[in-house]
Amino acid sequence: MRHRKGLLLTLCLLAVLAVLEGALPAAAELPAADSWPHRILLPLVSHTSERTCAPIPGQMYYAIPVAGMSPDPGIPAERHPDLNLDLRGYSENTTAYPGLVDYGGAYDVLAPRLQDIFADGQWRGVARVYRVYQWDGHWPGVYGVYPITSPDVTLAGLNASAGEILHVPSRPAEIYHDTLTGRHYVAMVLYAAPDRITLKYTRDDHVITGYTVHIEGICVEPGLLALYRTLEASGRTHLPGLLFGQAIGRAVGSEVGVAIRDTGTFMDPRSRKDWWQGLTLAGVDILSLDASGEEWFQAQQQRLDQGTVENEGR
Repeated sequence: MRHRKGLLLTLCLLAVLAVLEGALPAAAELPAADSWPHRILLPLVSHTSERTCAPIPGQMYYAIPVAGMSPDPGIPAERHPDLNLDLRGYSENTTAYPGLVDYGGAYDVLAPRLQDIFADGQWRGVARVYRVYQWDGHWPGVYGVYPITSPDVTLAGLNASAGEILHVPSRPAEIYHDTLTGRHYVAMVLYAAPDRITLKYTRDDHVITGYTVHIEGICVEPGLLALYRTLEASGRTHLPGLLFGQAIGRAVGSEVGVAIRDTGTFMDPRSRKDWWQGLTLAGVDILSLDASGEEWFQAQQQRLDQGTVENEGR
């Protein structure tokens, strides 16, 4: 009799639990603490909680002083949509031309050369092209909802070999000369994570002036990442400087994403005259495009016509 009562009690408890379980949302329905309705899954990068990269022999990284402080003090770089491209996200543009394009017009001879990302400086071709998503500019604001549609392409996925060493894009100008050591620096690291990096071609801690390059699908060299994190925690009065041609990491897979900005505006990374100067073009197909009616192109041409050049940035 006692066993029968125990069995009956157990069955009653299981029935109550079943009712309660039906009244509660399933675990999969509960929103994650850090989820946002505007988040975009990135097709280019495979995320891990912490990717570690094999050190690159012979590489040493040094801090340089920041000249212009951030207009958003107190906001961690990893939470700033102008610095961390992961926040904005991007999606593949399947209708745009995956290759070099010609826009015509003036160009800056001191612009960064994207082919310098690779050791051989050669044209690798484009695997896919993407549209980066907008941010309203008011932190934290809204981001990752609407793609930038002018220009039509704002991030290019360059063909790469997994594990190959990647370098800082160079240009015929420096942002800092350390007279004590004799070192000449071409860029400064604004943001670094295990799988992405943001480079600045001035010593300003923002993207408002000069050129900015975002590189996705890179396994950042561990020494460079460690230095960045130390300087970030120390208040960002100094940030890592990069020497001409310096290695910055390795390709994660077969595609390296590159976005470039001029005075904060995302440009078309496919533009031959702007970002691929000096490239050997034998056998390379180039598509001619007319952007004369687009605001981003008009603003760029106006800056070039007026000779708007920052002393340390362009």
